[in-house]
Amino acid sequence: MEADIPESAPVTFEKLGLIPELCQACERLKYAHPTPIQAAAIPEALTGRDIIGLAETGSGKTAAFALPILQALMATPTPLFACILSPTRELAFQIAEQFQALGAGIGVKVATITGGMDHMAQAIALSKKPHIVVASPGRLLDHLESTKGFTLRNIKYLVLTPPDRIQTLMLTVLLQVLDEADRLLDVDFGAILDKLLSIFPKQRHTYLFSATMTSKVAKLQRASLMNPVRVAINAKYQTVSTLLQYYLFFPFRYKDTYLVFLLNEMPGQSCIVFARTCNDVQRLAFMLRALGFKAVPIHGQLGQSSRLGALNKFRSGERNVLIATDVAARGLDMYLPINTRSSFR
Repeated sequence: MEADIPESAPVTFEKLGLIPELCQACERLKYAHPTPIQAAAIPEALTGRDIIGLAETGSGKTAAFALPILQALMATPTPLFACILSPTRELAFQIAEQFQALGAGIGVKVATITGGMDHMAQAIALSKKPHIVVASPGRLLDHLESTKGFTLRNIKYLVLTPPDRIQTLMLTVLLQVLDEADRLLDVDFGAILDKLLSIFPKQRHTYLFSATMTSKVAKLQRASLMNPVRVAINAKYQTVSTLLQYYLFFPFRYKDTYLVFLLNEMPGQSCIVFARTCNDVQRLAFMLRALGFKAVPIHGQLGQSSRLGALNKFRSGERNVLIATDVAARGLDMYLPINTRSSFR
């Protein structure tokens, strides 16, 4: 079944059926109006339907599934109420932050369970019976197998919410916006997901939010959702209408020179520079710092605390140039003023 997408979002979240506490939370976070994906998905979710939500990057997918879960939690307060799976650590922390922000007024407790962080501290957090668990699949399975007393057999909501990934195909000069749902079914994650899906209770609500519906995402849908309603607001590889895309072609040996020139042309703006390897990221960060730019690197060889520290410095404006690998940059959600955003590759 496919839900209709309203041409214009309702004036308030209240019209979607959200309780006053959550409407006030949206107001505090300056969510003036529901986005199209929220306007279409939230009413369906509140009726108890499984949801397949397809929407481009930056469309508000996290709130589209977080708000119905929090409303259901308010009706029946239960520990270990919902589990959200993400294949990347950074996105897991971002989702947890949004749950905490939206649920601050109702006392929601959130535990973030990912690799790269202290295992014992996570076990202690799980022993306190949080309402929401946001996790990467591998570390979650590890805790299910090794942390005494921890189980998700009574979970009421499961969300598969991979981040959006931008891949540039240089030979065809084509910018594609793909979703990390495929990554959930890669070799490393497929077997883990099979085990997790066998552990979760059959009677549950399941949401799958993705940027695109590929064959692998469809496989994940068949394995985990029951008679879902499909909510789609985008065409394949569509990007948000406000995104400006440019392609510059220049000799490889002069890439660093052109990068420095472009950064000089936009002083004070926040920029993300994507590099191919971890070594390239480190080299560019050192070079830009030597030239006076406030650059900070993020890549897979850094510890998780260093990666989170880099993101926090970039978000706060302490550093305005983020040098990132493709893998480390998947799913990054930067809350920056529109006129300060730039991205290079």
